[in-house]
Amino acid sequence: MKNTSDILKQIAFDERGLVPAIAQHWQTDEVLMLAWMNRQAVEKTLSTGQVHYWSRSRQSLWRKGETSGHTQILKEFYVDCDGDTLLLKVDQNGPACHTGEKTCFFRKMDF
Repeated sequence: MKNTSDILKQIAFDERGLVPAIAQHWQTDEVLMLAWMNRQAVEKTLSTGQVHYWSRSRQSLWRKGETSGHTQILKEFYVDCDGDTLLLKVDQNGPACHTGEKTCFFRKMDF
């Protein structure tokens, strides 16, 4: 397994120091949510196995589920071909969405 600094070199953080991270259920492949990570969130996630994100609204680091109990445990970590998007395969405890829905993608649009 690569160490964290080798992984961080593969990630193309944007001008704000952020990268989008898609959380996907590790067994069903269901897309659960999209959030943002900075360097610290990636480091914390890789070192603890508990997924951490960067809150753009609060401008702070947060561990998924720290208030709701709906945690995400990291199972697999992917960086896309351009290095500008992450895919986190997670074991989701409870709903992923802050609304209480299983996934943040529950609003199907008719077209």
